[in-house]
Amino acid sequence: MSVVTLAQISDCHLFKDKAGRHCGHNVFINLQRVLEQLAQLEPLDAIVFTGDLTQDHSVESYQHFNQLVNEAKFKCPLYFLAGNHDDVELLNQQLVNDVIKADKEVILGHWRLLLTQSKSDTPAGYVDDEHLNVIANSKSSNLHTLLFMHHHPLDVGFFIDKHGLRNQTQFWQAVQQNPAIKAICCGHIHRGDSYFFEGLNHLPVFSCPATSIQFDPNSVTLSALDIGPGYRILELDDDGNIETQLHYLDVGC
Repeated sequence: MSVVTLAQISDCHLFKDKAGRHCGHNVFINLQRVLEQLAQLEPLDAIVFTGDLTQDHSVESYQHFNQLVNEAKFKCPLYFLAGNHDDVELLNQQLVNDVIKADKEVILGHWRLLLTQSKSDTPAGYVDDEHLNVIANSKSSNLHTLLFMHHHPLDVGFFIDKHGLRNQTQFWQAVQQNPAIKAICCGHIHRGDSYFFEGLNHLPVFSCPATSIQFDPNSVTLSALDIGPGYRILELDDDGNIETQLHYLDVGC
């Protein structure tokens, strides 16, 4: 049995200033350290970045991401989608090199990766009718599907839920039409965890640690835990089984 191995990274929150800090953490150095470690883990089949590249919305923050990916010298492609902080046009303009790819549907072995847009005109998420139609109808008799998005599609029980997916009902109705979907991978909540949607035989929702800061779920406002940057590894078997592990670096800078 062959295995497709992926890394997911999310929520970099970079600044124009490489020394910029988010809740006291140097997010540029954190991303650099994560990418360097991932480069040592290869061979990977792909890396998927699930949004919120920028914190200050500067062009330079996008250029920094591109620079760090170049410096990591990955041999596998990196795919991306927009978070609520991101500018889609800037993402497409700036994230261009031999490694970074703009494809939103990727076939790897017995798996289809779908990167769906959940960015809206507010910090909360919204999946529009076009993308709901893709989710519902991108099925195949011989391919399993792994769906990536920025926003979390179910409530996780802390302050970030006020910025969650606004049209959860429509989203899950679309997912229910596609039995090929084996799991959903999201960012946005700055925590690595596993959740299950009870309406679809406990379909798993895997959230990704941030490369920037990890949110404190016990705080009523944004507060960072004393936990370093992280990422998720996913191993996808031919039979549709998924094995996944979370990895965290030391707190560092």
